Amino acid sequence: MPTDPPSSPALRASDADRDRVIELLRAATADGRLDQVEFDERLDAALAARTIDTLTPLTADLIPVSGGGALTLPFAGTPAEPAAELLTIKEKHGIVRRDGRWTLPHRLALRTAWCDVVLDLTSTVRAAPELVIELRVSGGNVELVLAPGMVVDANELSVRHGALAISRDAGDNTPETLHVRLVGRMRHGRIDTRWQAPRR
Repeated sequence: MPTDPPSSPALRASDADRDRVIELLRAATADGRLDQVEFDERLDAALAARTIDTLTPLTADLIPVSGGGALTLPFAGTPAEPAAELLTIKEKHGIVRRDGRWTLPHRLALRTAWCDVVLDLTSTVRAAPELVIELRVSGGNVELVLAPGMVVDANELSVRHGALAISRDAGDNTPETLHVRLVGRMRHGRIDTRWQAPRR
């Protein structure tokens, strides 16, 4: 009697996968696509999920899913995507770069150690007038690439054994379009702002 070929193992879900699905569910509840009962049911399922195959149905009617089994999560950025409440970037001893057209979350948590980080906000899709960047950075450099009209507030950022080279704005009197608030802490690192030249 022939036996079925062994199936490939299900792809395991990470904490980041579960967190992103939960943020999508929260966004869908906020804009009326899910009611509170549906949200509670899907939240419980997301927290208990161990594989991507278990997570996928929870957002299948909210966002597209790629053919490879990986969730299409709100990081590539299109205007139709709901903005995530929280997006967390974690890296150690590496290079992190976000640029191009991507959807800004309401809060971006940067958890890096001895990394070079570039966050280019010049072509982003903005869901709110303020972006909070929560830093927990040890070592390395963080560079923010900003467009005229973006204003930086670093009054709530604690820096020890490091350097800041931050300008509040581009200095060209462009009306404010995005308030970037830096909070948290940086140790043994440097943070810079670089302004994109205005288009002529």
